[in-house]
Amino acid sequence: MIEQRRPRIGLLGIMHGLYDEKQPEITAQQEQFARDVAAELSDVAEVTFQKAAKSRQQIEQIVADFNRQGYDGIMIVMLLYSPGFRLIGALKDNRLPVLLANIQPLPVVTADWNWSRLTTNQGIHGAQDTANMLYHSNLNPAVVTEDWKSAAFKQYFLDWARAAQTAQALKRMRIAVFGRMKGMGDIVGNDEALFRVIGPEAFYEGIGDVHKLMEQVSDSDIDAAIAEDARNFEIDPGLPADNHRYAARMQLAFERFMIDNGFDGFSANFDVFREDGRFKQIHMLAASNLMAKGYAYSNEGDVHTAVLVGAGHVLVGDAHFTEMYSLDFEKDSALMSHMGEGNWKVARKDRPIRLIDRELEIGGLGNPPTVVFSAEPGPGVLVSLAPLPDVDYRLVISEGEVLDTEEYPDVPMPYFHFRPASGIRRAMDDWMRVGGTHHQTLTLGAHARRWELLCDILNIDSVSV
Repeated sequence: MIEQRRPRIGLLGIMHGLYDEKQPEITAQQEQFARDVAAELSDVAEVTFQKAAKSRQQIEQIVADFNRQGYDGIMIVMLLYSPGFRLIGALKDNRLPVLLANIQPLPVVTADWNWSRLTTNQGIHGAQDTANMLYHSNLNPAVVTEDWKSAAFKQYFLDWARAAQTAQALKRMRIAVFGRMKGMGDIVGNDEALFRVIGPEAFYEGIGDVHKLMEQVSDSDIDAAIAEDARNFEIDPGLPADNHRYAARMQLAFERFMIDNGFDGFSANFDVFREDGRFKQIHMLAASNLMAKGYAYSNEGDVHTAVLVGAGHVLVGDAHFTEMYSLDFEKDSALMSHMGEGNWKVARKDRPIRLIDRELEIGGLGNPPTVVFSAEPGPGVLVSLAPLPDVDYRLVISEGEVLDTEEYPDVPMPYFHFRPASGIRRAMDDWMRVGGTHHQTLTLGAHARRWELLCDILNIDSVSV
């Protein structure tokens, strides 16, 4: 399961020791500035500041500490001017994402400005020196110039910190794959490249191991899962109890398989259940409930979209697996859905989430209990990760709006309309021109910048459509 926590960011405050002899108080003053910045950001991240670093050795020691202690990223703040060369050795061995925060204690130059204020607000030329050296070293940090007390600075910092945290989570991510849809081309990639460039490992597993675990699930655990569903869903009275219990048994077995084997998520092609010969249903309820618990997921053996769902859980929270079913030119939107899986944590709050007895021809097995809901109206982002011949990976990003979708009584699976900000015609033209895939991940909120910052950290291509 994907870990849910605040980002852990190390604040590297650097300055020249040039003023120590004549102005010994200046170090304490600027260290207090760094602690104030950390406190200002404490509601969105855990920010740690050790001390002002005044030499190459101190900088290298602090950077090494942040790496060794498993921080998500490092924010560099110029407490005073500091020569750029001092930083290069530390960042040569650094494995963490870096943000160069071009901030200073006072946001405005006033008529009473004096030598003391000039001295303590001179970070800009140190930031320029540092950034120039980073550029020479082929390092590409995120950069933000802002008033450190502003909402804009905090929002940018949060977006970057979440991206940094997500990049670290991707390095630890392990995805179980149970079969792959035959002939589906845009889900096929290179597992070595995925591991090398982005971080997750894909493991191809046998669905029989899940069936073995189903046989070990106790009736009391199934009762508890059914009770949990009753708290979360409006359950169709026509849903056969045996079908519901079987789906709950499968869900518990999938979760036990992932816990026992250290997986953060899975992708299962529906055909493997029928081909195995022992299953009565496919995995619709398991997929929905486990996504809602924080596991990565996709269908049909699509590792890339499972990885995006896992990334979205960290980057924004409550990511949802989906695809475009139909275009609606009157609404300027796409109707989003999939076979029956959906992270019901994104469901609109003014309607109940239904759990229905779902007839499903695909898979050749019995009716799988299926959740039905529409996503919460408001801003949203659709993303698609495509392995392509001209770049290792491209993330296609469409920022737009989840529409206030009317109820469709005969649609037996999660659904909602998504309207790209650029309009459905232009967005779909551009989507297909740049190689976007037919599976997507949705995150709620206007968080396209977080996805872009993540691509910068991973050094992969991104295109907004």
